[in-house]
Amino acid sequence: MRLVTLAFTGLLSLAATEASAFSITADWTGTAKCFDAQSPPFRLSAVPSGTTQLRFVMTDLDAPNFNHGGGTVAFSGQRSLSKGAFSYRGPCPPSGSHRYRWTAEAVDATGQSLGRASHTSRFPQ
Repeated sequence: MRLVTLAFTGLLSLAATEASAFSITADWTGTAKCFDAQSPPFRLSAVPSGTTQLRFVMTDLDAPNFNHGGGTVAFSGQRSLSKGAFSYRGPCPPSGSHRYRWTAEAVDATGQSLGRASHTSRFPQ
């Protein structure tokens, strides 16, 4: 029984480490000034094994009640997503720039979350 418990604990530790290494970065280059419906390009790193989909949500940290939405992308091991991988309501700060946070959730074939990553940057830069 102890060996089974140690093996299970080891698998959980490995999964937790893998999920914590998951990261994303977004690049606003080529994004239209207001409400560009095409998502920006993303770089992906250490996406948890078993991931079949990535769910993205964007939040305006300076206007958190405005819903920008996000999108879902099939994942098959790619290290980047090109501009327009999904549709959403792009940034359009009324004046100056706002801080935007992208959150990506890695999901397996059963819909179970395997990890989350986020990236925060200003738009316009």
